[in-house]
Amino acid sequence: MFFDVFFSISQTPVKGITPSEREMLQNFFEQVSAADECGFETAWVAESHLSTEVQKHNPNPVVPHWRGEIGLNADITQLAHQIFARTRNIEVGSAVMNLLVNGGPIAAAERLATFAALHGLNAAEKRRLRVGFAQGRFDFMNRAFGITPRNPIEECLWPTVKGRVFQEASEIFLRLLAGETLSSEQVAVPPLHHSEVKDPTQWEKALKLAGEASNAEHIPLDRRYVFEPVKIIPQDFRRELLDLVVGSHSPALQKHLNTICPVKIFNLSITQPEVIQNTHDRMQQDFHPEGGGWKREHMPRTVMVFLNAEEGLSESERNEHAKAEAKEALGAYWTALEGTLDPEKVRRATDNAVVGAPSDIVAQQRERFHPDDRLMLWFDFFNHDSKRVMRNMSAFSRHVAPHFRAGGKH
Repeated sequence: MFFDVFFSISQTPVKGITPSEREMLQNFFEQVSAADECGFETAWVAESHLSTEVQKHNPNPVVPHWRGEIGLNADITQLAHQIFARTRNIEVGSAVMNLLVNGGPIAAAERLATFAALHGLNAAEKRRLRVGFAQGRFDFMNRAFGITPRNPIEECLWPTVKGRVFQEASEIFLRLLAGETLSSEQVAVPPLHHSEVKDPTQWEKALKLAGEASNAEHIPLDRRYVFEPVKIIPQDFRRELLDLVVGSHSPALQKHLNTICPVKIFNLSITQPEVIQNTHDRMQQDFHPEGGGWKREHMPRTVMVFLNAEEGLSESERNEHAKAEAKEALGAYWTALEGTLDPEKVRRATDNAVVGAPSDIVAQQRERFHPDDRLMLWFDFFNHDSKRVMRNMSAFSRHVAPHFRAGGKH
């Protein structure tokens, strides 16, 4: 089993305390250095854009009850340079980079090429930036960068169209990173098929809007990105220092991107076990052959960790304290996200976390995870007590990790 760490850098009140941005970043670097010392393999860092605190005062707020900022990392390339300079062994991952903002896929490809060129100047450097990329969680962030419906048809089918925009952007991004000279005309934009739209009423409405341009099965789409032949710079960078991981559950997209280059899969959300297993089964066939064969560790899974190994407590007391801490943190999270406390959502989230004294967490991991899984352990969930976060990391590395045999970096 492989153990990574997930960092949210979420600046929101916890027990009435909201650290400043400076304190948040200082705590983060303190914790990522501790994670390196503990032997965790990758530090995955959440990405966010634009102030959610400001957005909740606009029409159609996405998180109207959230206080503070969901996250403070807006550029993984700058953050990664800082992390690598402060650590010795740990790799860095974006969890996840929004490919549609900050200039879109062409700008993202150049930022990463520049990062790899600088990071790779030291010939002995082997540590990778693991590039998780996706279409973004909140539309308000994308809207500010021009990713909005352009006509009534797109507005009618926007969730599906947005997914198609991400597919188009992903292909541009990967092909430019691979070193191609590329124009938009070389990127196919197939028509929308009715099977892609979940709501048949919306499909019928879109058909009427499209008129003669469509038929019962297909509606044509205009390409989102239009550009003459381009090639990114720098060109001579060490591509092996970039590990590509798509944040999408679409089997078609996963397969398509792996016709270009090896692309792994990022699993941040709570996903049913059968979906996870089906993905592994499919990727045995669909993973790009240059990736060296599909492995379960190629799909990292986020797991919230509520561990209590505090001194002066018995095992049963540690277990009860951890359960109380999990309930309190998850209750605060759902209240902040939705404005009300839903006990059932707290229960389900707790069931998807690992909770307890170290011995309890060992048992839960043995029961719920495959021996070859890669887990992104989330220690800082609604917790600004940096010293406690680091104690929990240390306790996990000393008392939990040794019970599992990880094969090292791959």
